[in-house]
Amino acid sequence: MMHEFLTSHRDELITRCRIKVAQRAPPGVPEKELEHGITVFLEQLIKTLKVEQTSDPMQSRKISGASGGGQSALSEISESAALHGRELLQHGFTVDEVVHDYGDLCQAITDLAFEEGVVIDIDEFRTLNRCLDNAIATAVTEFGYQHDFVVAGQQADALNERLGFFAHELRNLLCTATLALSIIKEGNVGLTGATGGVLDRALVGLGNLIDRSLAEVRMTAGMPIQHRLFSLADFIAEIKLSATLEAQVKGCMLTVSNVDPLLGVDADRDLLLSAVGNLLQNAFKYTHAHSEVSLNAYAVADRILIDVEDRCGGLRAGDAERMFLPFTQVGVDSSGLGLGLSISRRSVKANGGILSVRNLPGTGCVFTVDLPRHSLPEASVVASAPVLVG
Repeated sequence: MMHEFLTSHRDELITRCRIKVAQRAPPGVPEKELEHGITVFLEQLIKTLKVEQTSDPMQSRKISGASGGGQSALSEISESAALHGRELLQHGFTVDEVVHDYGDLCQAITDLAFEEGVVIDIDEFRTLNRCLDNAIATAVTEFGYQHDFVVAGQQADALNERLGFFAHELRNLLCTATLALSIIKEGNVGLTGATGGVLDRALVGLGNLIDRSLAEVRMTAGMPIQHRLFSLADFIAEIKLSATLEAQVKGCMLTVSNVDPLLGVDADRDLLLSAVGNLLQNAFKYTHAHSEVSLNAYAVADRILIDVEDRCGGLRAGDAERMFLPFTQVGVDSSGLGLGLSISRRSVKANGGILSVRNLPGTGCVFTVDLPRHSLPEASVVASAPVLVG
């Protein structure tokens, strides 16, 4: 009888399974078998085999469940297997290891039976397979459900964190703008004074925050990219209008290069506008007071390059790649969400381009948007000369 063989070799079978599990276990998982693991399953298998030797063998289905899958039904094995699947997830195992966990016992039984010269009856082997099938199916199902639940919770936490950051910064900027406006309305100060400058900074910050957030929503939602061919010179001229105001607010000089009117870009204009705008905002944020930020757009071979250069003093070792991670800020100024550069890189990549940064030790850094080059049939706007805004 197979149940007699399993009972007499119970400890040996469990030891063999534990060795296999320990070899696959993630670091830090104790060698002690999980509470609802193979030991419980082995006892349920022995109990099932014993009941099938009685005058009412179908009662074994209450322990093992029916064969063939289909409609799920409550059984002792299904209950413990569900708990075991949950335990394996909590201890860092993968779904593959859930399957292997039960397969270890099947292999241990067949190997030991061969070593001992024990012949397993075909009907008893079918019972073993039924028990394993039901246990594996239930454990994997519960593992998947719990995994999805955990992932959904993590995504919700991340979303709440981002919304919290966004709401916090939005509130701060709005409060600043409201306070400045109320002081101006009293008539004691003018729009051109320091209070007017505070209002300007708050409104520029609100605009940048909203633009950046809209770009992130588009990228996260996987909305289709709206590719169209447009003039690089016109694009830079549009950016210059908004960047000029920000340069005035920050007390910096903005230098914008001449752009060949025949150069074209085939991209999603709004996403690219947001990406370059973020780079300029980042430059104004970290460049030294009363220094210069430059915006240069030009062609090299078959590529269009857009450079944003600041005078931040240069980057520390390791900052060049770390600064592109979400919610990461590497400068002294820790205001903002730390999302701008991450969104910019994703926006540029969505347009078939590359965003990189080059360190200028002791001076600053240069962010470069690298895009495929296109040509326009004729220039729609004549590029203007370099502009200095103080």
